[in-house]
Amino acid sequence: MLVNADFHIHSCFSMASSKDMLIRNIALKSRLKGLQLLGTGDGFHPKWLDIVEESTDYAGDGIYTAEGMDFVITTEVEAKSRIHHVIIIPDLDIAREMSQKLPSKNKTIDGRPKTNLGGAELLELAHDYDCLIGPAHAFTPWTGMYKSHDSIYDCYEKKPDFVELGLSADTDMADKVSELKDFPFLSNSDAHSPWPHRLGREFNRMELDDISYASIKKAIKNKDVKANYGLVPNLGKYHMTACTKCFKLTDPQVARQNRMKCSCGGTIKKGVDFRISEIADLKETKHPSFRPPYVHLMPLAEIISSVHSKGVTTKFVQGIWQKLIDSFENEINVLIDAELKDIKKIDSDVGLAIESFRNNTLDIIPGGGGRYGQILFKKEVEKPKVVTLDNF
Repeated sequence: MLVNADFHIHSCFSMASSKDMLIRNIALKSRLKGLQLLGTGDGFHPKWLDIVEESTDYAGDGIYTAEGMDFVITTEVEAKSRIHHVIIIPDLDIAREMSQKLPSKNKTIDGRPKTNLGGAELLELAHDYDCLIGPAHAFTPWTGMYKSHDSIYDCYEKKPDFVELGLSADTDMADKVSELKDFPFLSNSDAHSPWPHRLGREFNRMELDDISYASIKKAIKNKDVKANYGLVPNLGKYHMTACTKCFKLTDPQVARQNRMKCSCGGTIKKGVDFRISEIADLKETKHPSFRPPYVHLMPLAEIISSVHSKGVTTKFVQGIWQKLIDSFENEINVLIDAELKDIKKIDSDVGLAIESFRNNTLDIIPGGGGRYGQILFKKEVEKPKVVTLDNF
């Protein structure tokens, strides 16, 4: 069975997360998105585990069900060197036991616990409990594994189970690093709020025997991810090297020569694009035979917002979004499967924008320095210049 799955989200207990990140809200909004399987996130937080247990029915083999949505226990952990890791956990009892074993001073406070364990130690703990583990948003400059290591084996010593790409990378970028040729790639949302433009903004289409922990583990081990769906990497907020204060895109050579300081006084942050170029040992992308397609998309409400220059949560944007959901059942259907002519009957401009995604004919201002990229649906908008040695 083909299942749309998003394994990396956060609960109401994580820093900077919405208080509305509760099981019922998450489940209902995820169904509108078009997901069938969701990670719970924050699986080492005792109070969140209590809420999961109280708010769901146990369906067996690590799956917890609420409002027609299936959940598997997952967590993100911030380990040594501020590197983030995603762990998929067999069940609630194991999550509770692992939480007790994890050395962490904030695991009862923050849904994403901090620990002084290194990647190798965390991998050993995870595998002792039959969990799956891999680097979260592996290439991002603040907390990705590759910001501190040139090789995944420098971090884990042994082979982890998967690599999460993050919002600023896709398979074309990651497959320039030859050591990753044997890893399945996951594309997850890292959502901190239950809005459908956050949940499932990146997701995986997987072949599962059934919805169970054993089947999830088998699919990841056997690389049965049939498609990755996610943002165009240029739209990621750390895709390009840029200033974190004024967001000016900067040539990496200029940034280095100026000790990562911008002319405005802000700090320049190395972009995912440049970091991958540093560690890539292949001149051209070489996909292994099992690598599925990476399909670029953008949350539907953000497309509507961009086309009409209205806020994502305004009544205008949400009204068009609801008309499309009412017509095509869920957001993933609108973005991927619905007939363009039928979408255009509801909103011709939105239909044209979705067509641009499907045809890969987008014009984008890249993101960087903590600001997301921008799609130029109106061609008259001028693209910003990149700061180079000639114009610094």
